[in-house]
Amino acid sequence: TTFTTPSSWRLQKHLREAVKAGCEYAIVEVTSHALDQNRVWGVDFDVAVITNVTREHLDYHKTIEEYAKIKERLFKMVSKNPKGISVVNLGMDKPDVFLNYEVKEKYGYGIKVQSSKFKVQSDSLKLKIVEAESIKLDIHNSQFTIHNSQFTLNLPGEFNVENALAATCVGLSQGISLEKISEALAKIKGIPGRMERIENNKGIEIIVDYAVTPDSLEKLYDYINQMRSSSHPTPASRDLPSGRGGRIIAVFGACGERDRGKRPIMGKIVGKAADYVFVTNEDPYNEDPQQIINEVFAGVVTPPPTSPLYQGGEDKGGLKTEGINAFRILDRHEAIKKALEMARAGDIVVVTGKGAEETMAIGAERIPWNDPKVIREVLGELEK
Repeated sequence: TTFTTPSSWRLQKHLREAVKAGCEYAIVEVTSHALDQNRVWGVDFDVAVITNVTREHLDYHKTIEEYAKIKERLFKMVSKNPKGISVVNLGMDKPDVFLNYEVKEKYGYGIKVQSSKFKVQSDSLKLKIVEAESIKLDIHNSQFTIHNSQFTLNLPGEFNVENALAATCVGLSQGISLEKISEALAKIKGIPGRMERIENNKGIEIIVDYAVTPDSLEKLYDYINQMRSSSHPTPASRDLPSGRGGRIIAVFGACGERDRGKRPIMGKIVGKAADYVFVTNEDPYNEDPQQIINEVFAGVVTPPPTSPLYQGGEDKGGLKTEGINAFRILDRHEAIKKALEMARAGDIVVVTGKGAEETMAIGAERIPWNDPKVIREVLGELEK
């Protein structure tokens, strides 16, 4: 299916086949589009999980408030189930909206700072809090404790700790022990296209990630900059103001026929976080790919005072200069090649927007494309 959540008849068909095959649990990713278009009508959900509500799909929903209201429908559905369970990220904006739906059990998760303010309300909210403490992060994995039980993830980043907490809440709600949950999470060796590291002989870190929203890009680059600042100086860091860690070289773009307003915002986030930026093609669909690139690039560079992006002070966009540390390259293969050619030992090359996807949408066509595969091909070419 080309949809994250299949059509109602296809979803029901899959669920029926799963029951016939002896499956006891079905995990369904429910999008706001699916809720608004009644694709999950007739599905009697037992558990509803909300990880966050950030700027996304505003081309469809128009406002983030409307987007959040649509998300609430899933919790309204679960509240009608006598055995309904809700799982809410306590670190998100306005978690109370989702916690206010009456269900049999409520779980709230977060890191200690996020969840502490809810502890005083936990009794009145009938809320079970699952929080991560003693968090240790590095470029390869994450370690933390939940109620004194040790957890190790082969997935880096605080956002992956939060995702693991959501999964832990669901497991606990189904009677699975923390020990069993910890063992299961430790077996995950990586998720294709999600903070995926590409091995190479150049001594550089190459990361492929699906990040396609301002929030996901911000979290990704916050993590990468934390890792860089904690690393030892390298030869590649000599031209950085901090003198610590390697340079961050970004390759990214934006999808066509989606929320245009987020394009310069994404450009600004990456422009500020990375040392060098290559803006390139990324699923243009029926839009002009160069126009999409230009709209993203407007946020990467320092805008002129006449631009609506110019806000004065330190908040002037990505503060990059075209031709020096910011580049527009229409051909995604060429953009990746230029970034890898630029990289020196100790640098971090980050390629976002496609993740593990196998095609690129150009007009009505789906062209074979896979970022990790292309990166490996380019590395092979550079080694010759």
